[in-house]
Amino acid sequence: MSDRASSSSTSASSSRSAQLERLRALHMRRNEARQLNHQEVVEEDRKSKLPANWESKQKWAEYKLQEEEKHEEAKKRGEDYTRIRLLNISAEEAERLEKKKKRKNPDMGFSGYEAATVRQYQRLVKQMKPDLESYEAKKEQMGEDFFPTRDTIIHGLHKDTKDGIDRMVDDLEKQIEKRNKYSRRRRFNDDEDIDYINERNMKFNKKLDRFYGKYTAEIKQNLERGTAV
Repeated sequence: MSDRASSSSTSASSSRSAQLERLRALHMRRNEARQLNHQEVVEEDRKSKLPANWESKQKWAEYKLQEEEKHEEAKKRGEDYTRIRLLNISAEEAERLEKKKKRKNPDMGFSGYEAATVRQYQRLVKQMKPDLESYEAKKEQMGEDFFPTRDTIIHGLHKDTKDGIDRMVDDLEKQIEKRNKYSRRRRFNDDEDIDYINERNMKFNKKLDRFYGKYTAEIKQNLERGTAV
């Protein structure tokens, strides 16, 4: 009887220890799942605060940096990188890229000052060379304030560098110089109808007449004669 009692107590204690071990393992798995869920929630919240198309823009910036590095390496070897790159592209691929480039930013002529400003902005943005090292350093320095929300006080968080200010001034001076080359004084015609309030409005009206004058000539004549319906 004593042997049976001792064996049953031994089996009960071993069963209890096995259950405790399983319970401990379940607790560890639950804690691990909590940590993983918390990390995923934090990552999802971080991505939700990022600008639109951030990942594609990041890939494009990395691609541009790689292109710059390859261009510098080819320049050191005394080679033309544009020629080398084109040699590795088929005619069909080159034609497709050219069509895509024209379709992405087509030149539709002058339609208004707003559209001209947008085209200029897009052209200037394409000329910018991203600096991912300073970008990552700034992001690490500012932390969560790097992607501000409506409750974030932005004032004082960012300070422009001297190099950045110099680049902006140089670019503005180039724009002014380019604009002055195409700005010339037109001759004033005393017999011409006055349908403007200042010189800027006069230029705009002339551009409108150049594009739409043939469609509105009859309406304009009817208004002048007073026979418009």
